[in-house]
Amino acid sequence: MRLSPSFFLAGTILSGVLAAALSPSARAQTSRGYLLAQAAPAGQPEDLKKKPPAKPQPPKPPAPAVTPHPPQTPAPQASRPPATRAPTPQVPERKPPPRMQPAQTTPPPVPPRPPTEPARKPIPKVQPAQTTPPQHPGGKPGPSVPERRATPEVPGKLKPGQHPAASAPSPQTAPQAGSPRERGKPAAATPPTPKQNVGNAPAGTPLAAPNVVRRAPPPPGNPTAVPPPTQVINKGQFLAPKGQAPTAGINQVRSERREEHVGNQLIIREPGRTIVQEGNRTFIRHSEVDRFVVGARNVHVERRGNETVTIVMRPDNVQIIDYSDSDGRLLRRVRRNPDGREIVIIDNGFAGAQLANVFLSLTAPVIRIPRDRYIVDADRADEAAIYGVLVAPPVERIDRRYTLDQVRYNEPLRAYMPRLDLEVNFDTGSWQLTPDQVDRLSAIAEALNRAIQRNPREVFLIEGYTDAVGSDVDNLSLSDRRAESVAVALTEQFQVPAENLSTQGYGGQFLKVPTSGPERANRRVAIRRITPLVDPDAVSQR
Repeated sequence: MRLSPSFFLAGTILSGVLAAALSPSARAQTSRGYLLAQAAPAGQPEDLKKKPPAKPQPPKPPAPAVTPHPPQTPAPQASRPPATRAPTPQVPERKPPPRMQPAQTTPPPVPPRPPTEPARKPIPKVQPAQTTPPQHPGGKPGPSVPERRATPEVPGKLKPGQHPAASAPSPQTAPQAGSPRERGKPAAATPPTPKQNVGNAPAGTPLAAPNVVRRAPPPPGNPTAVPPPTQVINKGQFLAPKGQAPTAGINQVRSERREEHVGNQLIIREPGRTIVQEGNRTFIRHSEVDRFVVGARNVHVERRGNETVTIVMRPDNVQIIDYSDSDGRLLRRVRRNPDGREIVIIDNGFAGAQLANVFLSLTAPVIRIPRDRYIVDADRADEAAIYGVLVAPPVERIDRRYTLDQVRYNEPLRAYMPRLDLEVNFDTGSWQLTPDQVDRLSAIAEALNRAIQRNPREVFLIEGYTDAVGSDVDNLSLSDRRAESVAVALTEQFQVPAENLSTQGYGGQFLKVPTSGPERANRRVAIRRITPLVDPDAVSQR
């Protein structure tokens, strides 16, 4: 078949049309490549040629690295695929200022989201993991971890965890203050709060409450014994500073009492005291070493066989040495002078197995001397009368010797010796002596020192009494602490040797004026010489 010339003409026209239609796209591709070549940094046309085929993002990070030309850096960002544009609009929304640094700000937006969420969750997990291993190898970390963290919040956590550096806990507690998990931890640190409150009494001792004092292990054979302290005690527990009101009171003591039934006894333990209720008898026990260590240089407690030996070194290099048996009962009290000479003040060793027999069946003596010589009112007596009652003999002959505890716990036995009564005005519920009340003891202190110079083995019992108002247990504890405070004042302010004094509280027992109501005369302190009752060389004295 022969083709006509018109057919060839139509084919030529069609090819021309197709060429014209195709040429713009080719030209557009050529022009687009030309524009990209101009937008790219000089000297890198080959990279741009490689970028269109290699569309993945990995090769593009090097391009931002070469950003020494600020005007040219935005161009690649605009020409990049839409994947890179997603972070750029988010960054200006959060941080509008750094628009000139899109290449530098694009990496941070992605990290902040993962760290912010994990940072809040892992931080509580990582910090306990760092603190618990050294303190708690296993088990729940409540007892020790809160102690270290509680010290900055509860000043004075003087127990375990009481001396951590302030800079150590601060970085931990600061970020965790608002954390719910950390808010629960102060609950484990609440026990020290009563220690902080009672610690206000002794100056400079945040946790030393009436009597948060380190003590030796308790004797195993006598649950009522109070072991001796192993540290020096500040006199602020007993004497209120000048110009300040007393800070120690019976309310805080009451809050720390613990009761326990042992056989037919009810044992009430409180700081530095043990109150025992047995049948119709109630009495209180304490350690007199508490007085000896007030203002002392140091104290040392050790076990020697079945005995506990407590050595207190006073500032004048005089040593007070107490020997106690395995049940905590005093065997012997010795004063060792700086030259090494020893003076036995108390010797209960004669009692042997009878040392435990404290309560005796005795008959009170018949008083044949004038009443004003048997009971002397210190507020009305002169110096001669005060000294006379402190060296007076027993009102009746004494046929045997007694232990110190037998004298303390048997009123008919104490009645053999005349006494000196002194009305001391304590604040309600407090046992701390104010300076004006301390000054009233000067005449008594002078008479005591004079008597001890005459006989270094003299022993005087300071007795504390309250009226019948209030709880019997509170009154017993309060009177015992008040007698102790008077003894501390005599030693610290007037240098009366502490080892020549003994103290005991009787609460509302043995009222001077028999009444159940408030009576000032019943709130008193009595001092009597008990040397003839405990000293073998004084047994025959009259």
